[in-house]
Amino acid sequence: MKRSIIILSGLTILLGGLLAGCGQQKQTAQKQKITLMQTTELTSLDSTNQATLPEFNTLTNTTEGLYRLNKNDQPIPAMAIKIVKPTANGTQYLFKIRRNAKWSNGDPVTASDFEYAWKRAMNPANNPVYTYIFSGIKNADAINAGKKSYQTLGIKALNKRTLQITLDHPMPYFNKLVTVPVFLPQNESFVKQVGVKKYGSSAKTTVSNGAFKVSHWNGTNDSYRLVRNNYYWDKKTIHLKQINYLTVKDSNTAHNLFASNKLDDATITGVTAKELQNNADLKHVAKAWTYYLQVNQKNGAPLANQKLRQAISLVIDRKTLTKNVLADGSQPATSFVSPGTATDPTTGKDFSRETSTTLGTNTKKAKQLWQAGLAESNQSNQTVQLSIIGDNQDVTKNVSQYLQQQIEQKLSNVKVSIKNVPDEALHSLKADNKFALSQWYWLADFSDPINYLGVLATNNSLNSGHYSDTQFDQLMDKANSAAANNQQVYWQTLRQAEARIQQTSAIIPLYYVRESHLVNPKLHGVLYHQAGEHDYTRAYLK
Repeated sequence: MKRSIIILSGLTILLGGLLAGCGQQKQTAQKQKITLMQTTELTSLDSTNQATLPEFNTLTNTTEGLYRLNKNDQPIPAMAIKIVKPTANGTQYLFKIRRNAKWSNGDPVTASDFEYAWKRAMNPANNPVYTYIFSGIKNADAINAGKKSYQTLGIKALNKRTLQITLDHPMPYFNKLVTVPVFLPQNESFVKQVGVKKYGSSAKTTVSNGAFKVSHWNGTNDSYRLVRNNYYWDKKTIHLKQINYLTVKDSNTAHNLFASNKLDDATITGVTAKELQNNADLKHVAKAWTYYLQVNQKNGAPLANQKLRQAISLVIDRKTLTKNVLADGSQPATSFVSPGTATDPTTGKDFSRETSTTLGTNTKKAKQLWQAGLAESNQSNQTVQLSIIGDNQDVTKNVSQYLQQQIEQKLSNVKVSIKNVPDEALHSLKADNKFALSQWYWLADFSDPINYLGVLATNNSLNSGHYSDTQFDQLMDKANSAAANNQQVYWQTLRQAEARIQQTSAIIPLYYVRESHLVNPKLHGVLYHQAGEHDYTRAYLK
């Protein structure tokens, strides 16, 4: 009798344990939801005419191109069934689109979806901003110069599943290049159905082919969701049921939300980051990411003179900026291309390190250059009015105030105003040339210095400072020509191009970003890419 009771009790305990385990597993499965933050508002999900971080962050988790990046920042198949090797002396790629790829409305993903999207991204009527990155694809440069129609771009759907891409010249980094969100496909029938001007402006006007699709977004709200795309071709690898996004512009708010379990991954800067550097949940994320000042160099602009730009650069104490204002592990910038972007194979050195110059403060020299520049530009007998514009994040405001203080205290006859506005207003100010200095950044899309340097070529759509230097343009042309056939010349020319940027003060580098994240210790599987955006599609809560 006693034995039976013991056995029964043991079975009860075992069964209870199994039920509890099943309950925990079920509870964990139900809780496969995370909340992330954006530092600015999401304004569009139209991959053909935007190039902002909130857009790229969201598209990385909702839409797939030919490839996506793995944990080593290397391309792996996504919509394409395999990594393609070029033919025709490195100028032609033939992709096969997987049969089971579908959009979130059930439509099949076809080769023509890529042709439509890429050509739409080069169509002037669509107000594209990222056209330069197509350079190297057949006719892209001629299209950007207004010499050919966007319809002549070297991309063609041979049939529903076969996509042919032709280049003007070999591009060894092409397979990495096409992981950038601007090279994503678009469902042509859906885009035309909702209207080309409205596409990507809300959840209802957006369709996805990746692991998730956007939900609860009306185009202006500060929070939205990503929910599973039930038509995703690889849904067996997806564990999360939902990703929530909140717009959080203040680091202290981000910390408080994380501490109250309302954020699973919070990015912090400034005083908040400084105080939490020993926090057990803190994760440092290195990025191929440079913050810098775009300098308006159009004729008649106050800083069109090179010596004035050099003077501004020399009065900025970057060590104090990164240590006390940012305090998040970011480092003073000494070149445009950030460390970790690429190793120069001809020297074995990090490209950024081997091309960096010392950008320490030198107030005495700065004052001499300032006075000489004022004389050369006929501004000696007036107070130079400079405006610093930037987005309305708290960190951007803090940097603006620091720069204002440095310039006004160390240089004479200068008055600096600050204007921090939402992203859309910022783009308008830059488009209308209503600035002297603009806080901006470049986050590498793929691991090659040319991704940085190319944005400063004359007539580049992202060259908002209007830097134009014949010698620099010639160096970029030479690098593109040598990319496939002469690596020695390619890398030597890129080094010369970086040196030319520094010599002419094309931009004013500020700091290299090293992100400080507070991360839920239960969150695993996130791909924190050094070049490109973070990928949460295979993440899970353990």
